[in-house]
Amino acid sequence: MKIAIEIVGWLGAAVLLAAYALISARRLNSESAAFQAMNVVAGAALALNAAANGALPSTALNVIWVAIGAFTLVGHARRRGRA
Repeated sequence: MKIAIEIVGWLGAAVLLAAYALISARRLNSESAAFQAMNVVAGAALALNAAANGALPSTALNVIWVAIGAFTLVGHARRRGRA
């Protein structure tokens, strides 16, 4: 189980770095659902890893990160529903 949590953490870090690289390269827009979804997935993976390792500040940060991304994705869905 420990190995699985480590793998999830590393995958989360890779997704977070990919999202940042795509924004920096202007391949994604910070308003895009894809960018927000990448942040939600990465934050959840990193929160799980941090919680399993007892890193409470990092866990809290990533849970908030996920909440911000989820809130933004819900806003995207609402706007698409109205259009």
